[in-house]
Amino acid sequence: MMNDYQEFITKVLKKTGIDLACYKEAQMKRRLTSLYEKKGYKSFQEFFNAMSTDRALFDEFLDRMTINVSEFYRNGKRWEVLEKKIIPKLLEKNKRLKVWSAACSTGEEPYTIAMILTKFMPLSQIQVLATDLDETVMERAKKGIYPERSLQEVPDDIKKKYFTKDGIFYKVNDEIKRTVTFKKHNLLADSFDSNFDLIVCRNVLIYFTEDAKELLYKKFSAALRPGGIFFVGSTEQIFNPPAYGFETEDTFFYRKAK
Repeated sequence: MMNDYQEFITKVLKKTGIDLACYKEAQMKRRLTSLYEKKGYKSFQEFFNAMSTDRALFDEFLDRMTINVSEFYRNGKRWEVLEKKIIPKLLEKNKRLKVWSAACSTGEEPYTIAMILTKFMPLSQIQVLATDLDETVMERAKKGIYPERSLQEVPDDIKKKYFTKDGIFYKVNDEIKRTVTFKKHNLLADSFDSNFDLIVCRNVLIYFTEDAKELLYKKFSAALRPGGIFFVGSTEQIFNPPAYGFETEDTFFYRKAK
């Protein structure tokens, strides 16, 4: 007999196109069990039935499932490498860069990319595609309003230039917001666009199974133009880059081989 969680996986896939089987089971199960218990349900079956009729509960499930931990310039040294080394090299080939922030969560990452790009080109030339599975977090991203703790790593000059303090919050200026386009996208199920110069996907892949990761590395590689860069999070080193057509450009940066 199929267990409660396996059945839940099957039903969620049917209803949403999200395949929970591609996520590490112990972690995901623990996270979702604590959510349904907190809400007073006794099983995944009960939780699914409630979720099917309650949009707010469904949104909360998505939120819990997609682990939205983000801040601007997270792991600042890596963003420095992007600014000082990676982008100048990419601009030697193309004056306008095609950029994708995948699994962008509440928007800190795509806005960080846009702010860095302003050092190299006028705002009118910056276009960042930002995608996520969870529409609720993207709604928050579009508003561009963040608590002070999200800005801990932001350099002072950038904070002054592109944020407006509003009570205890900081608001991203409209000129930066206009450079980012948000779209719903399921990394595992949906197809990818192509010819990107830079794809940033950080602190997401660690939640996937090895098989799902391999699939995604191949999809990301195919989405880059030759010489394009794939930038991952600081716990997400790719141990065999050539298997996916990558060469190591720097720590956590991979270049698609020509």
